Amino acid sequence: MLLAIDAGNTNIVFALHDGKEIIHKWRISSADSRTADEYMVWLSQLLNFEKLDVSMITGAIIATVVPQTLFPLQLLCRRYFKCDALVVGSQSVNLDVKVNLPNPEEVGSDRLVNAVAAHEKYGGPMIIIDFGTATTFDVIDSVGNYHGGVIAPGVNLSLEALSKATATLPRVAVEKPNKVIGNNTITAIQSGIFYGYLSMIEGMVERISDEFGGSMKVLATGGLAPLFNEASNIIQYVDQELTTYGLFKIYTANIENIDV
Repeated sequence: MLLAIDAGNTNIVFALHDGKEIIHKWRISSADSRTADEYMVWLSQLLNFEKLDVSMITGAIIATVVPQTLFPLQLLCRRYFKCDALVVGSQSVNLDVKVNLPNPEEVGSDRLVNAVAAHEKYGGPMIIIDFGTATTFDVIDSVGNYHGGVIAPGVNLSLEALSKATATLPRVAVEKPNKVIGNNTITAIQSGIFYGYLSMIEGMVERISDEFGGSMKVLATGGLAPLFNEASNIIQYVDQELTTYGLFKIYTANIENIDV
């Protein structure tokens, strides 16, 4: 089986792929100081719970946007799974994606993994909206090449900043209020966050499409993707497994005769 590790700014996702589908998926909060041994203590308990043995993991791939997590994750794979993990972004790993930017190395590995997966599953040209710590918009053309995008503060990050920077405004849940005009503090904040971000999404998709020169497919991923998809017809696809699928495709494209 393949262990795919997606290390983001907020969470690290560990997913097991049996060669056909994702069979298990677990999350742990991102922490710069966590060691390989700590990861293994946590992960081994989850494997045992699912009646899986460590020896069943025969390959691994890592994508991280937090550089401090890379070494302990690599050590985890080497020490406990007896394999050297492929690392997205290293020169030895071919993504088969041309990055049409002056400084391709600046693009986060998660965004390139999403581009690989989106083109493989849905084609292009496409805009990929990822509702993560940041809300990102990534642009790929009809052959899967990456053309840059947009980075905005994430929904939860904006809520946290609003709560911390104001003396009386509370932290609220992200949900769709019944009306745009709030009749109390809670619904006013919810409206500002939900309809504010919805307007940004719809406006940004329109602007990107106009600038790129034609209609584009729109795919959303990340925890809040279904919520915004329900409120707008601009999103055509929602795929919560996009990054994990992309990691598996990259692994299979780079390793011959995989034993999964």
